[in-house]
Amino acid sequence: MNWRRYRLIVWKELRQFRRDPLLLRIVFIMPILQLIMFGYVVGADVTNVKTAVVDHDKTATSRELVRAFESSNYFTIVSRPDREADLKPLLDSTTAQVAIVIDAGTEAALTAGRTVPVGIVVDGADSKTASVASSYAAQTIAEFNDRRLALQMARVKGPKLDSRVRVVFNPSMKAVNAMIPGLIATVLMISVMSIMSQAVVRERARGTLEQMMVTPLTRGEYLLGKITPYVGIAIVQMSFVAAIGRFWFQVPFNGNIVTVAVGLGIFTFTSIGMGLLVSLVSKTQQQAQQMTMFVLLPSMVLSGFMFPIESMPANVVPLTYFIPLRYALVVLRASFLKGATIPDLVVPLGAMVAFSVLIFGIAITRFSRTLGE
Repeated sequence: MNWRRYRLIVWKELRQFRRDPLLLRIVFIMPILQLIMFGYVVGADVTNVKTAVVDHDKTATSRELVRAFESSNYFTIVSRPDREADLKPLLDSTTAQVAIVIDAGTEAALTAGRTVPVGIVVDGADSKTASVASSYAAQTIAEFNDRRLALQMARVKGPKLDSRVRVVFNPSMKAVNAMIPGLIATVLMISVMSIMSQAVVRERARGTLEQMMVTPLTRGEYLLGKITPYVGIAIVQMSFVAAIGRFWFQVPFNGNIVTVAVGLGIFTFTSIGMGLLVSLVSKTQQQAQQMTMFVLLPSMVLSGFMFPIESMPANVVPLTYFIPLRYALVVLRASFLKGATIPDLVVPLGAMVAFSVLIFGIAITRFSRTLGE
């Protein structure tokens, strides 16, 4: 290894990088914009669900129940029709996404000690909203029952069931707390792969790759000099994105920096390896862009970033084990929310190391073949 030639390659890459203003914007601005956009849009909790109420009871109890829904911040009462028949047009037109039906005689039945059902109609066209709204409605009714029973217990003594639910790791159940750690890895992969996929194919398009190979430069020096600037850029990107996730979105961080740095470091090499491989097998820059998208889309869909792996069909789940992003998500989410350390994450970290070695090995083999052609 001639360190002088290696430094010259690194310097050449950095100069080329600085001369490309579009690339500069992609590297330093796009990850931040992606994080903020996804953080607000994808990770947003479902709130202010448009709700219609049919109150046949019209008593203090029914009005208190409706107020419980209003004060939860999850539901916004947009209509109070007198008949259930009026709910259908409201749901059809999406004027309301949820309807609450309180039957006549509800207060009297509760006073008599009988259980009374409360009708909850949810528009299932948007499955996520429907699922979350159903959960929120059940939670609101449960809290209403708890308050009412607590008042009764002041006068009525006797045995009772005491059901207490405790949510650990993300007690506020904010979607953004689980989304941001995953976004850090996803944005890093998108950015690094997009840039790295152009590294060699751009040299080939300009005809400078052949010029490099007639110099005393060895293949190892060229490859190492090519990768080093992108490792540095990835570290800067990671620092920016992680700082925004932690301080802008106020995501709790219960782990330690070393675990996160190790996980992101391994995943960065994997992403660089994938980008390098795409760059080596592509004939043109457009082809490299298309292949990058071909790799990124299944990675995002099958990694558990967009959809829970548990909800995927059984015959699709085995494919998720071949997605490196899946393991990076496990490491980051566990580090941020659970405070997991490296010994706790041996399996996903080991899988990431295996992917990194495999992908880099294939990329280096392909690199030697490309230069030999």
